[in-house]
Amino acid sequence: MISFLDLKKINQPYETAFQEKLKTVLDNGWYILGNEVENFEKAFAEYCHSEYCIGVGNGFDALVLIFKGYIELGILKKGDEVIVPANTYIASILAILQADLIPVLVEPRLETYNINPDLIPEKITSKTKAILAVHLYGQLAEMEKINEIAQKHNLVVVEDCAQSHGAINNQQSTINNSKSASAYSFYPGKNLGCLGDGGAVTTNDAELAKMLFSLRNYGSQKKYYNDYVGVNSRLDELQAGFLNLKLPNLDADNQKRRNIAKRYSAEIKNEKIILPNWDFSNNHVFHLFVIRTKNRDDLQNYLAQNNIQTVIHYPVPPHKQNAFPEWNTLSFPITEKIHNEILSLPMSPVLEDQEVDFIVEVLNRY
Repeated sequence: MISFLDLKKINQPYETAFQEKLKTVLDNGWYILGNEVENFEKAFAEYCHSEYCIGVGNGFDALVLIFKGYIELGILKKGDEVIVPANTYIASILAILQADLIPVLVEPRLETYNINPDLIPEKITSKTKAILAVHLYGQLAEMEKINEIAQKHNLVVVEDCAQSHGAINNQQSTINNSKSASAYSFYPGKNLGCLGDGGAVTTNDAELAKMLFSLRNYGSQKKYYNDYVGVNSRLDELQAGFLNLKLPNLDADNQKRRNIAKRYSAEIKNEKIILPNWDFSNNHVFHLFVIRTKNRDDLQNYLAQNNIQTVIHYPVPPHKQNAFPEWNTLSFPITEKIHNEILSLPMSPVLEDQEVDFIVEVLNRY
C-alpha cells in the first residue's frame, strides 16, 4: 500500500538528532518557555520575514489568540463579523466563534479552492471588521485583492497558514501591512510538523505581539501578575527543539512536494480527473494535492484496490455540519460541489519516484 502520508518515514532521518535534542532538554531542566522556544521564535520569524513570532499550543489557539488579542487592543469587539471562506476546514470557523465573533461565509473559486475576493464586498456590512484568509491545501489566497478590500473598508486581515508553511508570492512575505497576523500549525502532518501539537503566530504588529506573548501565558507579563484574561497555550521546549531541527529543511521539502506536483500535473491524463490550478510558482507548497472527479467514491475505491491510499479534505462543508444546524439550509453551490468531488492523492517529501510512477499509471488506467 502506498501511504497517503508516511509520518514515520518523514521523521526517520531526524531520529538520532531528536534523541540528542531530548537529552539536551532533559539536561537543561527547563521545559516551558526556555531557550528552544526562544530560538525557534527567532528563526521562524526570520523565515517568515516577520518581526515577531509567538509560539503557542497549536494552530487553533494561534487563530483564537489573534482574534482575542485584537479584541483586547480595542481593534475588534465581541459580535463583530469576520469574512471566512465557506469551504475551509471547520477549525477556522470554530476559532472565530471561540473569540465571540461572527463568521460570515463566502464562496471560494472553483479553480483554486481559495476564497473568491470578488464575492467579499457584497458580504461586508457595518459589523464586518475582519477577513480570515485561508491558504487552503498550501496555495496562497489572492492576498493583493484581499488586502485592497481590507484597506478600503478598514478591516483586519488574519491569515490561516496552517497548510502553507513557506508559500511565498513574488518572493515577498505574505504579511504586507502592520494590521495583520498569520496563524501556523505544527501538527505532525503539516509541511513543518513536530511530534505533538504546536503552533505559532507571526506578525509585524508590535502591539499585537506584546499582547499575544501575554495572552498565551495566562495574560501575564510578570509571573503571578495578570493583566488580561489569558489562557495556557505555550509551545513547549521539546516540540520547539524538534522544530528547530526540521525548519532548515522546510524549503527543500516544499520543493520536493512541488516536483511531485509537477509530475502529477504533467503526467496524469484522464478526462475524468480535474487537476489543481497552479501557475508553477512558489505560491503553492502542496500540503495536499487535491483532484476532483464526479465519481469520487468509485475512484477512491479503485485506488484502494490498487493499494493507493487517499483522503478526502473534507467530506462535509462547515455549513452542513451537525454542529451548525442554523446553517444547514444555506446554499453554497461551489463549496458543496468541491466537497462532493475532491480527493487528495499521496503527497509528501518522502514519496518515491516509482510510487509516483505507479499512481500516475493507475490513474491513467481508470
